[in-house]
Amino acid sequence: MQTLAIGMPGGPELLVILFIVLLLFGAKKLPELSRSLGKSLGEFKKGQKEGTLPDSSEDEVEKQEISSSDEDRKE
Repeated sequence: MQTLAIGMPGGPELLVILFIVLLLFGAKKLPELSRSLGKSLGEFKKGQKEGTLPDSSEDEVEKQEISSSDEDRKE
């Protein structure tokens, strides 16, 4: 008895998927669809990178707030 392996589709499956996409969107829409998909992926990666980097502008605001509160205490 063989077990079913769930994973990435193979060659014939990819051809069937490509054929179905071609039927749904047509040959003229495919370049536009892939271009917009690429732009969306690029924006997603850019947003992900921005989310992991510390925001230096927030750090500057926090430093200003701390220094102004220190000056208020001195007065």
